[in-house]
Amino acid sequence: MMIIKPSLLFLFSLAVMAQMVRANIADFDEVWLERAKEAKKNALDAYHPDPEEVTQHLNHHVRMTLEGTNSTRRGLRKNKGPCKATNPIDRCWRCRKHWAANRKRLASCVLGFGRKTTGGKHGKYYIVTDSSDNDLVNPKPGTLRHAVIQREPLWIIFARDMVIRLSEELIVTSHKTIDGRGANVHIAHGAGLTIQFVKNVIIHGLHIHDIHAGNGGMIRDSIDHLGLRTASDGDAITVFGSTNVWIDHISMSNCKDGLVDVVQGSTAITISNCHMTHHNEVMLFGASDSYSEDKIMQVTLAFNHFGRGLVQRMPRCRWGFFHVVNNDYTHWLMYAVGGSQQPTIISQGNRYIAPPDRNAKEVTKRDYAEESVWKQWTWRSEGDLMMNGAFFVQAGDPSKNRGFSKKEMISAKPGSFVTRLTRFAGALDCYDKKAC
Repeated sequence: MMIIKPSLLFLFSLAVMAQMVRANIADFDEVWLERAKEAKKNALDAYHPDPEEVTQHLNHHVRMTLEGTNSTRRGLRKNKGPCKATNPIDRCWRCRKHWAANRKRLASCVLGFGRKTTGGKHGKYYIVTDSSDNDLVNPKPGTLRHAVIQREPLWIIFARDMVIRLSEELIVTSHKTIDGRGANVHIAHGAGLTIQFVKNVIIHGLHIHDIHAGNGGMIRDSIDHLGLRTASDGDAITVFGSTNVWIDHISMSNCKDGLVDVVQGSTAITISNCHMTHHNEVMLFGASDSYSEDKIMQVTLAFNHFGRGLVQRMPRCRWGFFHVVNNDYTHWLMYAVGGSQQPTIISQGNRYIAPPDRNAKEVTKRDYAEESVWKQWTWRSEGDLMMNGAFFVQAGDPSKNRGFSKKEMISAKPGSFVTRLTRFAGALDCYDKKAC
């Protein structure tokens, strides 16, 4: 076994901490060092060498859902009536009257880069019965904080409607599903959720709003580890150095910092069916122009509704590969999709409705690069619906070899289908023995 001298460990710790200025970890001890090392390995394992294969896989499912196949029609008859689900992720589970008897079917429904995410599918159910969050060191059994720090996989559900005011950031461990279906659950007026150096997490069916920056302090981040945290930023959800994460049917608004941040080499992420309103800097994918390890980042953004009162960053991207497909952009004040440091952005079948301001009609925004530089970046718009003067400035070589034949090239549905695909974005009113 290789022995690392304490002095070398300390120097390595400083080097790691220098790259992680937003990690909120005040004491980057051996436990966190090991987590960071494992998270980097997970990211390399989850990275897809041909990302456009994943984009076409999603587009194929969208096409089948909207145009129908024999198997789809048989499924509709089996459900004894019209299915309200309008996109392939929802079609997978929402039409079933007894969805609550098989909640874990949800884990089979994710598409896009996060398609291998199973969350707590292989674990027991944990029922949250207590909305309090009073003890950060020894969380009370029955609380959400107690649930998310457990060592084993868990499928976390809620006993009733509740509003949870998190005293400080909620640090979620690997192999967890937080499933708000069947209850009206709000995470509000406190801190947000942190998914840091972990893998395989599903967040579904919550309202997250009015999130404040935390003060930090001693917080238990697992059953067998307690650590000192610095102040949190006030994001609704932060994904930091994590892989295989699916965020679905979340309603988000009015947070101190971002609604969803995906940073520090996170990859294999899908964000779908979310509804976002009343916020400035909506989504940040890659936090630093200097952190080139975010080249591994691969994120799918599908079937979301970017609604009233949004200003910018839907998303703002750095370094990685981002598939923005069949989302509805009905409001922005500055721009919709932006980025720096040569991100690849594939925009397919979205609807972009520009604001009245004639200076904000452009969908895209490039930062910190001359035109001669950003023209080399790959930003493509395919089948997008541009309304009220919206326009998308493309870049890159459109004839670039994609690595597969034309027969395999299944286009996304055009932006005119978006209102149908995103009709049920946000947290759903789901009741037992009734299709959602």
